Amino acid sequence: MSHTLSRRVLLGGAAAGLAAPAIAQQKAAARLVIVGGGFGGATAARYARIHHPEMEVTLIEPKTRFITCPYGNLILDGKRQLGQISFNYDGLRKRGVKVAQASATGIDAAAKRVRLDKGAAVAYDRLIVSPGIAIRWGALEGYTEALSATIPHAWIPNDGTQIMTLRRQLEAMENGGVVGFALPENPFRCPPGPYERISLVASYLKKHKPRSKILALDAKETFSKQGLFQDGWKALYGDMIEWVPGNKDGRVARVEADRTLVTEFGTRHKVAVANVIPPQYAAAIARESGLVDKSGWVPVDPRSFEAKAAPGVYVVGDATNGAPLPKSGFVASNTAKHAVACAVASLKGEAPPAGLYFNTCYSHVGDDYGISVVGVYRPSETAFVEVPNSGGVSPRGDLPEQRKLESGYADGWYASIAKDMFS
Repeated sequence: MSHTLSRRVLLGGAAAGLAAPAIAQQKAAARLVIVGGGFGGATAARYARIHHPEMEVTLIEPKTRFITCPYGNLILDGKRQLGQISFNYDGLRKRGVKVAQASATGIDAAAKRVRLDKGAAVAYDRLIVSPGIAIRWGALEGYTEALSATIPHAWIPNDGTQIMTLRRQLEAMENGGVVGFALPENPFRCPPGPYERISLVASYLKKHKPRSKILALDAKETFSKQGLFQDGWKALYGDMIEWVPGNKDGRVARVEADRTLVTEFGTRHKVAVANVIPPQYAAAIARESGLVDKSGWVPVDPRSFEAKAAPGVYVVGDATNGAPLPKSGFVASNTAKHAVACAVASLKGEAPPAGLYFNTCYSHVGDDYGISVVGVYRPSETAFVEVPNSGGVSPRGDLPEQRKLESGYADGWYASIAKDMFS
């Protein structure tokens, strides 16, 4: 056995308990390597093993458990616990996926190798990268990585520390305190996510600290599902929530360590609890491997999700520059399946299959109160295009049964997509 193969077995096959004969059989198989074990990466690994069992599939992911961004907001209202939104990779291992518990530090597209932080490298024939986002430290004055320990963003799950810090701060706040939110310009992960978070913090406050208020300072002038959210806020929380758009001095320009949010016009808001959701860009592996453009996101071929800067490398999920496709878990998952199909077609010398991409995004506004948005998209040669007269949002109006049904649909969607990734 060669030294190179020994390292590959150490990182993947040995951890999965593969026998030596199986390794020998897979040695000549096409090698699909996937970086990132979230919505895009885990789905790609599972889908590849189900539909292309002849391939050797390796998932590179440093964490032993994945904590989802969707349903993280429900922790703030006590509707979910951290363990209920955490998943391991045992199901993928049982399907024959080699899980390399390491961080990818670089991609050599010419040599078709992924460098790892443990000093090894993994060779591939085709590569799918689903690395997610990173915070643009320095883009918002005063908001540093160190400060995020006490003024959390809670926008990257990691080990759950950030969302639990925010939860504990809400619990410790006196009744009558103000919770301040600083919300970013587009694009960012999960467009409706900040407004669901505002809703569920309001739900917690209404039950436990009803004299408290929420101040939402927004760099934007509009947001996803705005009418539906604001209808719900008024119906459920009265005047508890004040949303200030960018054109009304809502753009936060500086964050101070004492939880003061300073707007671009110099207005100072000292709050009891602050949640700052700062500007974002693609995760480090995408940036440091030369996959991004000046926007900080990865431009891809809309027909295949192949990175424009690296043939044979397919990028899915939040790291892509794919507007009008939203940066959502659902988009990451269903486009990952398409990227696998395109990677396999490329190995066979075939054109990528026709693409049709979907987004479904549910948001909880309160107890038994859910809303949703659906989108359908097709690729052209140069762009993603929303299909006319497709998709849409929940109807507006006083519709308590509709809201209750959609809250249940949201729970069903979450259970279904989790199974589709990790079982």
